[in-house]
Amino acid sequence: MSLDLSKLRRDTPTCEGQTFLDNAGSALSPTIVNETLIAHLALEQEVGGYVAAETALHRITEATAAVGRLVGAAPHQIAWQPSATAAWNRAISSIPFCDGDRVLTTSAEYASNVIPLLQAHKRVGLAVEVIPDGPDGAADPVAFAAMLDDRVKALALTHAPSQNGLLVDAHAFGEILRAANSPAWFLLDACQSVGQMPIDMGSIGADFVTATGRKWIRGPRGTGFLAVSDRALAELEPDPMDMCGAVWLGGTSYQPAEGATRFQSFETSIAGLLGLGAAATYALDLGLDNIRECVNALAGSLRSQLNDVAGVRVLDRGRERTGIVVFSVPGDNAVAAVTELRTNGITVTPVGHLTNRS
Repeated sequence: MSLDLSKLRRDTPTCEGQTFLDNAGSALSPTIVNETLIAHLALEQEVGGYVAAETALHRITEATAAVGRLVGAAPHQIAWQPSATAAWNRAISSIPFCDGDRVLTTSAEYASNVIPLLQAHKRVGLAVEVIPDGPDGAADPVAFAAMLDDRVKALALTHAPSQNGLLVDAHAFGEILRAANSPAWFLLDACQSVGQMPIDMGSIGADFVTATGRKWIRGPRGTGFLAVSDRALAELEPDPMDMCGAVWLGGTSYQPAEGATRFQSFETSIAGLLGLGAAATYALDLGLDNIRECVNALAGSLRSQLNDVAGVRVLDRGRERTGIVVFSVPGDNAVAAVTELRTNGITVTPVGHLTNRS
């Protein structure tokens, strides 16, 4: 089923008068998202944050279920987070790295994902190793299989890197882990894929999936979530936890929460949470397959037109690509080019050289 673009534009009236190409940065939210945010903030102003949260309990439950459906997770597997980076750090903090352990990652990783691994390298001697790219420019599952051994403690993948438009074959990596009966923890950064395509963490075999609300889900900034496998819930706990993640039993005893709330913090924006739930429900109602078809068609058309512009180079790699289109202009002055495009009503964002490995 094709999407009704006219209706989608009416649902997002702020898109009128501009060409908005920045969902990979921070998307324009549908009106229902903003209305949801404002309504809860108004309620907090009337009755206070605690009473407002109690009033919204059923809506919080619905929002948690909707967000879970984006990645094939049950509600008990979802932990609300203020960002994808916060979610990633919570996941990393739960893995007991030791000297001699290895983490395998890719050449296209996001800097905020790599830095905590490098801290573990500095702290305990964790070896952080890069999986070579295959002929298509994406991380090579065959090379990964050759690197896998019993010292590999984790696999850390960015599903859709923001700087080259490719889509990593996460299923292939998960199948290799299962075939090898590897106990390695599988972390998947799905910031740029959740909301623009269907994802099933169970079929992928991921133990942790992280996402932000502000990109393709089109939710509020300052929101995100962490999806946690039942295996991880049975074996791991983040460090530190607060009273949302565990119950203090007195003395030196505590009991972690049974579900993913052990990865959550007590203080969170309920308005943001509900706004992200509204955005997730909006995307699910449209159909993630329909969104993917539409996004891919638009991205393919843009790449084709850019290829016809003298001096412009489309930089996207990979056998399968996403809605992210990355290109360079003569002189490689990305900031100046972005400024000129924005002046002409075209919203894009430059890729900073310190954001990613490549």
